[in-house]
Amino acid sequence: MSASPSPVRVDQRPRPVTLLELVQGISEITNDDREVVATVMYLLRTGRVRLCGNFRDAPLEALD
Repeated sequence: MSASPSPVRVDQRPRPVTLLELVQGISEITNDDREVVATVMYLLRTGRVRLCGNFRDAPLEALD
């Protein structure tokens, strides 16, 4: 019987990042531009990250 993995603790507060930092961080994991865009939008829509800097108050539709 194998042990199940422990749950990863996720900080519930959104992390403030610039759009550039977010894209660069995700681009380190994948070279697929569509996956980068989909992941950025997911993180923003779910509130896991919050943009600071130039796009701080931009509606998500402006980023599509």
